[in-house]
Amino acid sequence: MGEDFKGFPPDLFAFLKELKRNNQRDWFDANKARYKQSVVEPMSAFIAAMDTRLANVSDCFTADPRPHGGSMFRIYRDTRFSKDKSPYKEHVAVHFRHMSGKDAHAPGFYMHFEPGEVFFGGGIWMPPGPVLRQVREAIADDAQGWKSATRGAAFRKRFGEIQGESLKRPPQSFDPDHPLIDDLKRKSFFAVQQVEPAFALTPRFTAEVEKAFVALRPMMRFLTESLELSFELDS
Repeated sequence: MGEDFKGFPPDLFAFLKELKRNNQRDWFDANKARYKQSVVEPMSAFIAAMDTRLANVSDCFTADPRPHGGSMFRIYRDTRFSKDKSPYKEHVAVHFRHMSGKDAHAPGFYMHFEPGEVFFGGGIWMPPGPVLRQVREAIADDAQGWKSATRGAAFRKRFGEIQGESLKRPPQSFDPDHPLIDDLKRKSFFAVQQVEPAFALTPRFTAEVEKAFVALRPMMRFLTESLELSFELDS
């Protein structure tokens, strides 16, 4: 069962490290069975383990363990519009998105694994213009609610500050003197906790991720409800 997840195998990071040195189709094809055994299968088991734990945070976010079309991102890069033609991503990522979302721009909880860096958190990343405006308007209209969700001592200790790429100037029609103008200028809103990659190999990892997601509940509720979406099905 998912609750029995004991941590990722060390070869997950070893595989990604070697992939970075050999980012080409011939090497990947020769190591596809290893990729499935060391990356896909344990990641699917982890996602299944998070299904029950995620329900303790909100029942409106999906933990889908399917290796294709589920919560795990494809490892294949879209190189059509990139100068970098490397065919594979050199990290593994997971997105537990809101049930109403259809892509990575929906509100969700995110996880990132690569050699030397593991982090997890939540928020909304580069949403389209109308969605971004809804979030900004909610922050502008309820500054105290946003501050309560993102400025507490426990939040800062675990996540630091809200992150996200920002405009250089205040967005049009928003008061440049608003006390939260720095947040109103953001194009994304997210917070993450970093841990040593070795910690992901231990049985304690899943519980720590759950703690982080629970700590993000106020922020995630604010973002979700700002888009007129349910944070809990019975609310």
